Amino acid sequence: MNESRLNRLASLRRTLKLLHPEGIPWPAAVLYDRISATSVFQDQYERVARHIINYCSHGSLLDIGTGPGRLLMKLHDASPTMRLVGVDISPAMVKRARKNVESSGLPIEIRESGAASLPFRDGAFDIVVSTGTIHHWKDPSGALNEIYRVLKGGRYALMYDVVRDTPPHVLQQMHRQFGKLRTTFFWIHAFEEPFLSLDSFQRLAEATLFERGDTHFVGMFCCLVLKKMIPDIIA
Repeated sequence: MNESRLNRLASLRRTLKLLHPEGIPWPAAVLYDRISATSVFQDQYERVARHIINYCSHGSLLDIGTGPGRLLMKLHDASPTMRLVGVDISPAMVKRARKNVESSGLPIEIRESGAASLPFRDGAFDIVVSTGTIHHWKDPSGALNEIYRVLKGGRYALMYDVVRDTPPHVLQQMHRQFGKLRTTFFWIHAFEEPFLSLDSFQRLAEATLFERGDTHFVGMFCCLVLKKMIPDIIA
């Protein structure tokens, strides 16, 4: 692909990001809620929940961009003693999440908030997660610094998202698991949404207080693993 075409694609993606809403509005929130209940989404939520529990299986967890709250319900199944809190910038999505949580009868807290201004004290959470939302954020560096603030020292933040240049071996695994048609829809979706490239996703932490992060794939998601290092104590 020549440089001129690459520049046009980069410009198109920047435009998409500017136009793309940070939160999912109504009625799209209703549609997303229904889609999130399908087997493909439920399988992915289970995978992500198990992965999260490997990093933290007790204490308090914050899910940013919680959407319909279904990941939090899977996390409660995996670790019933955890305190689970979800936030979303979309009032319509918060309404859907609260309805789902109410119907489940689970002790999960849902609040309306964006990632860049979290209504919690410093060091409030043992782990912070976000699934499929970081590409929506208008100021990802500012949001990651806010996550750093509410995270306890020595603990992890796990940022899961699709990347637009998903490696072939991951696509092949998806093909085997979900079929060719669903994988094709995923590929089309990865172009239409303002997803980051794998390299850009890996480098997100560099301009933040986290300074660095590691990545690996969990199903269809790339996970950016961030750790809040405990400051040295000066005697």
